[in-house]
Amino acid sequence: MPKNSKVVKRDLDDEVIESVKDLLSNEDSSDDAFKKSELMVEDPEEKDVDVEEGSDVEDERPAWNSKLQYILAQVGFSVGLGNVWRFPYLCQKNGGGAYLVPYLILLLIIGIPLFFLELAVGQRIRRGSIGVWNYISPKLGGIGFASCVVCFFVALYYNVIIGWSLFYFSQSFQHPLPWDQCPLVKNASHTFVEPECEKSSATTYYWYREALNISSSLSESGGLNWKMTICLLAAWVMVCLAMIKGIQSSGKIMYFSSLFPYVVLLCFLIRGLLLNGSVDGIRHMFTPKLEIMLEPKVWREAATQVFFALGLGFGGVIAFSSYNKRDNNCHFDAVLVSFINFFTSVLATLVVFAVLGFKANIINEKCVTQNSEKILKLLKMGNLSQDMIPHHINFSSITAEDYNLVYDIIQKVKEEQFDSLGLKSCQIEDELDKAVQGTGLAFIAFTEAMTHFPASPFWSVMFFLMLVNLGLGSMFGTIEGIITPIVDTFKVRKEILTVICCLVAFFIGLIFVQRSGNYFVTMFDDYSATLPLLIVVILENIAVIRIYGIDKFMEDLKDMLGFSPSQYYYYMWKYVSPFVLLCLLVASIVQMGLSPPGYNAWIEDTAKEEFHSYPTWGMIVCISLMVLAILPVPIVFMVRRCNLIDDSSGSLASVSYKRGRIIKEPVNLEGDNTSLIHGKSPSEVPSPNFGKNIYRKQTGSPTLDTAPNGRYGIGYLMADMPDMPESDL
Repeated sequence: MPKNSKVVKRDLDDEVIESVKDLLSNEDSSDDAFKKSELMVEDPEEKDVDVEEGSDVEDERPAWNSKLQYILAQVGFSVGLGNVWRFPYLCQKNGGGAYLVPYLILLLIIGIPLFFLELAVGQRIRRGSIGVWNYISPKLGGIGFASCVVCFFVALYYNVIIGWSLFYFSQSFQHPLPWDQCPLVKNASHTFVEPECEKSSATTYYWYREALNISSSLSESGGLNWKMTICLLAAWVMVCLAMIKGIQSSGKIMYFSSLFPYVVLLCFLIRGLLLNGSVDGIRHMFTPKLEIMLEPKVWREAATQVFFALGLGFGGVIAFSSYNKRDNNCHFDAVLVSFINFFTSVLATLVVFAVLGFKANIINEKCVTQNSEKILKLLKMGNLSQDMIPHHINFSSITAEDYNLVYDIIQKVKEEQFDSLGLKSCQIEDELDKAVQGTGLAFIAFTEAMTHFPASPFWSVMFFLMLVNLGLGSMFGTIEGIITPIVDTFKVRKEILTVICCLVAFFIGLIFVQRSGNYFVTMFDDYSATLPLLIVVILENIAVIRIYGIDKFMEDLKDMLGFSPSQYYYYMWKYVSPFVLLCLLVASIVQMGLSPPGYNAWIEDTAKEEFHSYPTWGMIVCISLMVLAILPVPIVFMVRRCNLIDDSSGSLASVSYKRGRIIKEPVNLEGDNTSLIHGKSPSEVPSPNFGKNIYRKQTGSPTLDTAPNGRYGIGYLMADMPDMPESDL
C-alpha cells in the first residue's frame, strides 16, 4: 500500500478498507466506464435502490411540486405586514413619491444582489443556514445559528400580531362592528359615554381597552389577557399544522396564503377609488417633496426597509431555496420576487391612502360642521360681525372651501382675539399629514375608516383575513429558517422538532399576551432583529466573497445557471454592497444611541399615549436580546479556532443522508487528502469543494447533479477528486 493510505478501525467490523486512491490504483487506467461511474462500495441491493437508471429523480430531499409553488413561498415570506403598514408610512414621512427613488436605487444596490446571493448558496449547497455557512467556512458556522436565534425571537412576537388579527377577524361578524361607537356606561341615576372612549375615539378605545386591556406601564404585568392567549394558541396551532410536514404541507397552503392578499388589496383599491376623498389621499401620497429626499435619514430608512422587506439574513430564503433543483434559474427568481415585493408595497400604499383620504374627508367634514356652528354662535352673541361673512356663504350647507375662506377672513380681522375664539383650520392635508404605522394603522386608523364603508363587516372580515394570511406567509419562512437548518445539521425528525418548537414558542410568547404584552412586542421589534441581522448579512457577504472567493463563486453560478451572471453583481458583492451595509450598520447604531430607549404607554386617565423610558431590567433585556442573537458567531469561531470540541464525535460535524445511510464528513484527517470508503457501512467523505464539478456520473445515464439523500437532509456524495482539500471541520 502507498505510504499515504489510511486504515480505519471500526467497532463492529474490523475489515480494513483501502482509500479511494488505492482502489483507483488497482484498476485499469483505461477503464473509462469505471472512472465515470459513481464510486460507492455497498450492497448491490442498496445500489439498485439508490439510483434508478433513467430516473430523473435527483434525491429524496423534499422538493417543491412546481416552480409556481416555490415562487409563491418566497413571495409569501418576503411580502408581509411591513408592506402594508410600514412602507406607506415611510413613503408619506420621507417625501411622498420622491421616496420611491432612493428605495429603488437601494433595491438595486443591496436588495437584489444580496437576495440573489442567499438564493444561490441555498440552492447550490442544498442545506439550511447552519449547513451552508459550516460548509463554506466552519469558523463562520455561527452565522447560521445566529440566523436561527433571530428567527426564533421574531417568530415569538410576530405570531402575536397574527393572534391580534385573528381576534379582530372573529369580532367582525356582527353589525354594527363592535368598535363603531363608544360604549355606554349605566349607573343608578343616568347613562353616559365611557370617559376613556370619549377622550380618544371608538376604535382607539376598542384597541387599547377591549382587545389588549393594556396596563399603564411595562412593569405592571396585569396578568394574562385570556382572549389574546386563546388567539395566540390558535395562531401557533395553525403554524404547526401547516409546517409539520415541511414544504409538502406549507407549500400547498401557499397557493391561498400568498395569493389571497392580492385579491383583497385589489378589491380594496377598487372600492377605495369609488369613495369620496380617496383621490385627495393618493394625490397627497405621491406629491414629491424633493428637498426631503436629500436628507441622510431618508436613505437610512429606505435601506432598512429594503433589507427587511426581502427577509435577508433570516435563513428563510436559504431554506426555501435549498429545496430547489441545482440548475434552477435563481437569478430570475431573485429579480422577480424583489420586484413583486416592491410593486406589492406600492399597491398597498395606494390602498392605504385611498382609504385614509376617505377617512380624512369625513373628519374634515365634521370639523367644518362643528366650527361652522361655533361661528353662528359667535355671530348671535355679537362677538363677530355679519359684515365679515361673504353673502354667498350658507352655513347650513357650507363646503370646506367656503369655511376656509371664512376662517381666513376672521383670522385677519380678529388677529389679536383670534385664539380666544376657539376656531380650527379644517384642512384635509393636516389630517393626512398625521402619519401612522404598524398597529396604529391596522387596528385604529384603517379600522375606523372601514366603519364608514357600506357593508362594513364584510370589508372588515376581508381586511383582517388578509392580515392573517400575510402574517402566516412570513411565519412559514421564519419557522423554516429555524427548522430546516436544525434538521439538516442534527438529523432530528422534522415533525417532532416542529411541534416542540411551536410549543416552546407559545409558552414563551405568553409574555406578549399579558396586559403589558404590547410593550414587550415593541421591545422585541426594536432590539431583537435590526442590528443582529445587519451583522449576519455582512458576515454572509464576507464569507462568500472574501473567504470562499468571488471568482470561484461566479464560476459556480455559471455552472449552476448555464450562463455567466452580469459583472454588475461582481462589483456589487465585492465593493458596493459591503460598504452600504457597513454604513447602514453604523447609522443604525448611531440612531439607536441618539434615540432614548423607551416605549409609548397608554394612560387610561388621559386616554393618550405617553413616552416612558425602559426600567433598568428592561434595558438589560434589550441588550440581552441583541447579544444573544449575535453571540453564536464568536462562540462557534472560538470553538473551531481553539479546537475545544472533539470533531470526531460528530457533535458539530456536517452530516448528510443518502436514503437512510448517514454520510459523515471526516474531521482533522492527516496524511493524504483522499476520502475513505467504508464498505457496507456509512461512508465518510470530505465536504465537497463548492466550486467544482464534484459528482461522478454513470455513462449513458441521465445527468445527476446531486447524490440521492435521505428524508431529513441533503449532502453530496463524491469520490472522483483525490486532490480535493479537506474540510476545516
